[in-house]
Amino acid sequence: MRILLAEDDPIISDGLSRALRKAGYAVDHVVSGVEADAAVASQPYDLLILDLGLPRMSGIDVLKRMRGRRCKLPVLVLTAQDGVDSCVRSLDAGADDYITKPFALPELEARVRALCRRGTGLPKTIDVGRLSYDQADRLATIDGQVVELSAREVALLEVLLLRAGRLVSKEQLVDHLCSWGEEVSNNAIEVYVHRLRKKIEPGEVRIATVRGLGYCLEKPEAASQQTAV
Repeated sequence: MRILLAEDDPIISDGLSRALRKAGYAVDHVVSGVEADAAVASQPYDLLILDLGLPRMSGIDVLKRMRGRRCKLPVLVLTAQDGVDSCVRSLDAGADDYITKPFALPELEARVRALCRRGTGLPKTIDVGRLSYDQADRLATIDGQVVELSAREVALLEVLLLRAGRLVSKEQLVDHLCSWGEEVSNNAIEVYVHRLRKKIEPGEVRIATVRGLGYCLEKPEAASQQTAV
């Protein structure tokens, strides 16, 4: 999952970026409304965390411009304006949820998970083979037993599950797993895939390598057909 954080307070933005990256999200950070508007218009994201009090263009104006372009990206608004009017204006402008400063980090992380899950259009739990993945808790289990995954392996599994049955290129994986300026080689992607594959194969989940192109998490029926052939 890739998140754009639009926040001009360095203490808040640094803390949020660290926490979200530790949770396995790729996070890009901008400090003005103009930068937020440009980033959303030019790159795909799974969520925008948007401060209302941004310089150069307000968060409300960023929202209005996004929705005017029919951009359906989920938006979580951060506001220091603890009042009903501010929250109502945010929702009317197209925000999906809001949280007021100061906020508890676990609450914000829960709202992030909920909005990212809503953005996929898929149920809370995704089942493939004997593997179940809970999008809310970001937890994978096989036959009810928790599969121990690193934050990056969770992020990789999410990308492949959300595109099950379709090819995902290494470039797409890098885009979803890495923040701006973060270097991840193709060899590193291969290592992450190898580790994830070993952990989920006992659940009858197969990650196929399409040489030179990328990877595909096969749906059970597709894997069965290949085996039969």
